[in-house]
Parts: sequence; structure tokens; C-alpha cells
Amino acid sequence: MRTNYVLIDFESVQPERLQLLDKEHFKIKIFIGANQSKLSTSTVRAVQPMGDRAEYVQITGVGPNALDFHIAFYLGRIAASEPDAFFHIISKDKGFDPLVQHLKDRKLFVARIEDVSAIPLVKSECAKTPAERAEVVLVKLRQLKASRPRTRATLNSTIAALFQKQLSDAEILQVVQALVSARHLSVEGTKVAYALQADA
Repeated sequence: MRTNYVLIDFESVQPERLQLLDKEHFKIKIFIGANQSKLSTSTVRAVQPMGDRAEYVQITGVGPNALDFHIAFYLGRIAASEPDAFFHIISKDKGFDPLVQHLKDRKLFVARIEDVSAIPLVKSECAKTPAERAEVVLVKLRQLKASRPRTRATLNSTIAALFQKQLSDAEILQVVQALVSARHLSVEGTKVAYALQADA
């Protein structure tokens, strides 16, 4: 499985539920501002079991966007050596968005989100009911746009990959049925057609 790097702008977001990232495929860097002198007990308890997969990066300088430039530097350095990794910037700062788009245009897997629970891999691991899983699939289908699966077999493969091949055939069928019931797509024979709101 590809490594998922989670770069947390701790000045902007002090995420809860960091324990969701305590998996081998996640590596975490928490960027702490020069004036941030304390971490909550809950943060430390969540990060400590991750061992060398988690790192605090405290910057020493102050100024507009000082921490953001550090995140951009680390992201670029890691991406140069691991271009196939996924990068998740956890921040409320929309100033990252032009950088994210620039990197996406260069075929890197980068996203800015405001909470660790919104990371697609975390959402897929937490989704248990067919409806919850269908919501995860829906996000992916909207991202795929013109390259959405057009056959039932390809749709099944996409769902299986999204859930790290942990779902049975019956569970995949339940997800498809949930999407059909919600009228996000229709299946006729082997063909799949979409009616997503984003298409309107």
C-alpha cells in the first residue's frame, strides 16, 4: 500500500481522533508554530504509539505564512523521493490550495482537508454500513468525472480497491445497491450510468 503522509498545520487545526492514523501506511508530521509551547495530553497520547512514523516539527521563526512554507518544503522534499505517495495537508488555510492544484497538475496525489477523519482512506476504514460505504464511493466517483467506471465489473473493482480489497462480493453488491437506491447511478445488464448532482 502507498504511504500516506499527513502534514498537520497545528496553528490552524488541532485535530481530534489522531489515533485514526495509527496504521502502518500513515506517516505524520505535526508542524508547530514558534509561539505554540504546549501540546494537549490527548494529542501526545494519540501520537506517541506511532513511534518513528510520527514527528513534531517546531519552526523557530515567526511571520506571515512561516509555518506554511515549512509544510511546502517538507512536502516537496518527500515528493521528490516518493512521488507515488499520497499527501494530506490538514489545515483550514485555503492559501495551500494553489499549491495543491499545481502539484495535482503534475500528477502528484495531494489534497488539503480540515480534519483527519476526512482523509479518504480513513473514511473508508471507518465506514461500516452499506450507506456509509456508498458515501465514500460517491466522493471517489465525483472525483473521477469522465473516467468513471462504465461497466459493472469495473465499478466493482473500483469499490474493492477503495476499500483495500477488504470487502466481500456480497458487501460490494450492497454498496452498489445503496448507490442505485439513492439514484446516484443505474445498472442495466453490465452497463453503468450516472446521475450525480455534480453532473448537473
